[in-house]
Amino acid sequence: MSTAPSRPRVRKSPEQRSEEIHDAATSLAREAGLSALTLRAVAARAGVASGLVAHYASSMDELVARTFHDLVGAELAEVRAEIESEDGAAARLARMIATVLRRDHNDITLVWVDAWSLGRNNPALAAAIEEQMAAWQDCITEIIRQGQAEGIFRVDDAAAVAWQLLAMLDGIAAHALTRGTDAALFAKRLAQASETLVGAEAETIVSWLAS
Repeated sequence: MSTAPSRPRVRKSPEQRSEEIHDAATSLAREAGLSALTLRAVAARAGVASGLVAHYASSMDELVARTFHDLVGAELAEVRAEIESEDGAAARLARMIATVLRRDHNDITLVWVDAWSLGRNNPALAAAIEEQMAAWQDCITEIIRQGQAEGIFRVDDAAAVAWQLLAMLDGIAAHALTRGTDAALFAKRLAQASETLVGAEAETIVSWLAS
């Protein structure tokens, strides 16, 4: 009785293995947050032994930090692309708010929420959080300064107001995770608060949400 020939084993390069493990961590984080990234869970998702994950990832803390950095960095790139499709600071700020609060961004919001908690005991993750928060602040500061140049935003310190807007955006996005309220309502409330912070006339930003 003949037996079927076994498939030849393909030896993957260290780079391929490392990327395979990173991809597994990324997909797992999108589904269940950073807190789901354990050695065993990542190995199961990648279809490899736990020891192989430990071999190719310098540490779980570093893997978590890299996963956070890549996911959040990709989100910011997406948001910037959305913003750049709009003309004018008010329209751009409205688009930023609406994009981040869309339900298809909930997976990244969960990643952020987990990061703030896990970062207390993960120095690599804490550093990645600082880097990404600064990148977001820069993005918002650019919009505010554009609004100043257009004469529709009136603030003394654009960077400081950007931090305040970022804090509100993060808080409302996190709050929306556990609420069934329509994301459009959260976006409207944040847009109204933003108008006060940037010194804009009422409806300057809100009016762009429906466009």
